Amino acid sequence: MDALISIIVWFFSIIITIILLPVSIIIWVVTFPFDPERAIMHWWLVFQGILFSRLIPLWRVRVEGREKANKGNTYVIISNHQSILDILILNCLRLRFRWISKIENYRTPVIGWYLRMAKYITIDRGNKESKAVMLGKSAESLRKGISIMIFPEGTRSPDREIAPFKLGAFQLALLTGRSILPVVVDGTGGVLPKYGLIFSRGHKLKIKVIDPVHPDSFGTTDPEELAAKFRNIMTQELLIMRNAQ
Repeated sequence: MDALISIIVWFFSIIITIILLPVSIIIWVVTFPFDPERAIMHWWLVFQGILFSRLIPLWRVRVEGREKANKGNTYVIISNHQSILDILILNCLRLRFRWISKIENYRTPVIGWYLRMAKYITIDRGNKESKAVMLGKSAESLRKGISIMIFPEGTRSPDREIAPFKLGAFQLALLTGRSILPVVVDGTGGVLPKYGLIFSRGHKLKIKVIDPVHPDSFGTTDPEELAAKFRNIMTQELLIMRNAQ
């Protein structure tokens, strides 16, 4: 049954994407001359993410703590990563940000086009020069009042647990003096696990925004210590979320 439902969901998703893609291109072309930061394009993609999240009946997304993200502040937003669905449902936060995406996504049809149209930032993992460029572009975005969204694990977790964090997000926060806003996602890895194509039913998708942490409260200027600290915070919160089910 899951296989049949998955075929229907993938077919439905492809059809909706085909319908929305020309509209996206038109919006990008019309707004290009007067929207250099691609804010309108970002909000259009947020709308699409929310639309998909609500139209597909396999899940319902519950968001907790959205109000903790002060609309007047910019953040280095970090989230754990269980599934490709995370990218979709994190739009339910309804926040202005730029994604940091691995360069492989930039080369993927449709996904890569959207990344370019929204002026999101890419990184070639393992390339130090690319990382330096990413940090520079991210710092510039933060100065312009645009938050940065990043998966510090660097890839999807194979077991739904939170893997060790890479240092880029924490180096960025230390470099720019911006608060870190942790977000914990759960359930997506059960619906569509890493490398999976079959959707599973019966999972609750939850997003929880944790209190932002100001640089004065980091307690360290060592990005490795900071990464370990936030991984511990988010791991404990994930356990609390699961025990509350």
